[in-house]
Amino acid sequence: MKFSVHQKQTGAADGVPGGRATRWALASLSLSMLMPSLDTSIANVGLPTLARAFAAPFHSVQWIVLAYLLAIATLIVSAGRLGDLFGRRRLLQAGIGLFTTASLVCGIAPTLGVLIFARAAQGGGAAIMMALTVALVGATVPKERTGRAMGLLGTMSAVGTMLGPSLGGILIALLGWRVIFLVNVPLGILNIMWARRFLPVDRREADAPLPGFDMIGTLFLALALAAYALAMTLGQGRFGALNMTLLLAAAMAAVCFVLAETKVASPLLRLSMFRTASLSASLAMSTLVSTVIMSTFVVGPFYLSRALGFETEWVGLVMSVGPFVSALTGVPAGWLVDRFGARRITLSGLFCMIMGLCGFSLLQGPFGVAGYIVPLAILTVGYALFQAANNTAIMTGAHVDQRGVISGMLSLSRNLGLITGTAVLGAVFSLASATTDVTTAQPEAVASGMRCTYGVAAILIGVAFAIALGGRVFRPLAALRFGR
Repeated sequence: MKFSVHQKQTGAADGVPGGRATRWALASLSLSMLMPSLDTSIANVGLPTLARAFAAPFHSVQWIVLAYLLAIATLIVSAGRLGDLFGRRRLLQAGIGLFTTASLVCGIAPTLGVLIFARAAQGGGAAIMMALTVALVGATVPKERTGRAMGLLGTMSAVGTMLGPSLGGILIALLGWRVIFLVNVPLGILNIMWARRFLPVDRREADAPLPGFDMIGTLFLALALAAYALAMTLGQGRFGALNMTLLLAAAMAAVCFVLAETKVASPLLRLSMFRTASLSASLAMSTLVSTVIMSTFVVGPFYLSRALGFETEWVGLVMSVGPFVSALTGVPAGWLVDRFGARRITLSGLFCMIMGLCGFSLLQGPFGVAGYIVPLAILTVGYALFQAANNTAIMTGAHVDQRGVISGMLSLSRNLGLITGTAVLGAVFSLASATTDVTTAQPEAVASGMRCTYGVAAILIGVAFAIALGGRVFRPLAALRFGR
């Protein structure tokens, strides 16, 4: 079954002018990106309150966050593939409905177990929304405006991440913890209406055969991703026997997945697509960049509190500079991609990131907090440029019937990078600080740990820069058919 997404000349919906229809369609896609991004961070600030409300220890309440993230990581590629097979608009509406219903259950959950289960279901809806939002851009906006649309989605992701902690704190203080989940219900209902009205309709060829879905491959991939994510997040910073066992399980499941994909008629992922240099390079760069960007969330709070002596509220304010700059630069970054091309903007973004990471070491000390804010702003501008360029390049090169699964892979590479960055760069920071407990380390040790961690991060971005310089990475992607 092949779906080709058609849009009438009058717009995504009958009787609506094309320009207006496109704007409303982008509004729906933007909200579909904002909602899961907001819920990635909004629950974190409520963990102490939730621990008291359910009289539960922290290691139990942290599953409110982990269940959501694990569901996204394990399901996002499958969600994209299902969209390719059965229709992206239809599945996106189902994902929004699942996310909204699960948010309602979270808000009225009588026990911690029900809340964790509902958060996992909410993560399933978020996986569908994140995978198909990017995939639908190609059917919603003209090709020459793809960069701006990708920049807008990047902005909405940053706004969601930035608003999460502050909005969550305000809502909990005024109305209680249940409201941080219930706030999604009216947004979800509104978004379902927008998606149904304005997004381009999926059309199936009348004589197309029913598609097959790779259940075995999906199961093995989900097991591999879940085991890897747990290996990187469990252990409270210590990498022990449990983590090694989980990594071994992830490796075994990955091998089984590869073997399964070579034998099924309709695989979840066509392994031949990874022979396309542009796709493999874009995914590798996305993983490296996301690994590095996570270092700001791992290192920043400890450096600001321990080395500079800031109180918690000031740490949060300084840390919000990154998402704020990202929100401001997302759309302009997309415009630059449309104007100058993906290759130039990708290289420019990676160069800015290297300069920002070097600035963390060079400007700290006599410059005080300015020595942190300025490099953070430069790093974030580079990240916004890279994201807009890389997403545009990879999605404009994707064949129309594979946009969902490739969008899912792109989102997965980002999430795996964030998970890996938390574990690996967090370990580098602890080792470089020469202490087993960073929360009690001396200011000099924390500053030394920061320099070392950002030095490693700069090397990783240097690797991404070298990949981007490769001659085959930025061939005319529109002529490619990934995996075909």
